[in-house]
Amino acid sequence: MITATDFTKKFDNKVAVDALNIEIGRGRIYGLVGTNGSGKSTFLRTVSGVYYADGGKVCIDGEEVYENINAKHKVFFVSDDMYFLPNSSMDDMSLMYKGLYPTWNQEKYEQLASRFPLDKKARVKTFSKGMKRQAAIILALSCQPKYLLLDEAFDGLDPVIRVAVRKLIAEEVLQNDMTVVISSHNLRELEDFCDTVGILHKGKLIMQHTMDALSDRFCKVQLALEKNSTVRLEELENDRILSVKKSGSIYTIACAMGCDEAEKFMGKYNPIFVDYIPLTLEEVFVYEMEAIGYDTNSIIF
Repeated sequence: MITATDFTKKFDNKVAVDALNIEIGRGRIYGLVGTNGSGKSTFLRTVSGVYYADGGKVCIDGEEVYENINAKHKVFFVSDDMYFLPNSSMDDMSLMYKGLYPTWNQEKYEQLASRFPLDKKARVKTFSKGMKRQAAIILALSCQPKYLLLDEAFDGLDPVIRVAVRKLIAEEVLQNDMTVVISSHNLRELEDFCDTVGILHKGKLIMQHTMDALSDRFCKVQLALEKNSTVRLEELENDRILSVKKSGSIYTIACAMGCDEAEKFMGKYNPIFVDYIPLTLEEVFVYEMEAIGYDTNSIIF
C-alpha cells in the first residue's frame, strides 16, 4: 500500500505538495490527474525515493521510501523524461537493472522484447520518443516491481502499441497483484483503464473515487419543459447542481448526484423530455475545477 500522511514538499519558497493525505491500495490501477503544477510528478518522485518529504511521510507497505533500499526495490518509476545510460542499448540497461532489482526476470525481459518492434541491441538514443517509452516499460515490467509508477505513461505510443502496453500492465495487475499509479492528462484513456482516480490541485487531493462511484455520484441531464412553463432552470440554485446551460428549448444540467437521484430531483419540474447520462472523467474534472474557483472559461477562451 502507498500512503502519504500530511506530505509536504517545497522547492525554494514554492510549495509543490501541501499536507497531502492519500492511500492507494494493492492491486489498484490508480489514475492521478490534475492541473499543471498540481504536484503529480513530485508525488510520484517522492514515492519512488527520488525526493524526500519536507513534512509528513510517504510510505510503501508502512516503510518510508527515501534512502530505504528495501522499499525502493519494490518500486519502478517511468518518468516523463525517461533516462537511459549514454550510448546504451536495451540489453545494456537490462544488465544495470539486473544488478539493481533482485526480482529481475531475464526470461520475461527476452519474452517482452520479442513482442515489440524494437532492436534491443541498438542504441536507445536512436529511438523515437514512443520507442523509448516502449523500452522503458519493457525494462520496468522485467524488474517485476510491486509498484509501477508511470508519468504520462502512454505519451508517444501509437494506438496499436497503446493497446498492447495496457494489456501487459493489466495482466501484471491480475496475475501478480501489482499496483499501478498513472499520471496523465489524457483523461479519456485513464477512464477506460483505471479503477480509481484522484484529482490534485495546488498540491492537495480534492477528490478521490473509484470509477464505478463516479457514475453513482455525477450525471448530466438533458431535458425540455412545456412551452408555457414558468420555471427557469438556468436560475436553479442548489449545491448539487454544477452547471446549467440552455440551447433553444433544451437544458443541459450537470449534477453532483447519480442518475436515479437526479431523476427524482428533476421530476418535480414535469419535463416533457428528459435523458440522464453519466459524466465522463473529463467533465467531472472540469466541473470540480470550476467548483474550487479554477476559471476554465477564461483559460480556454
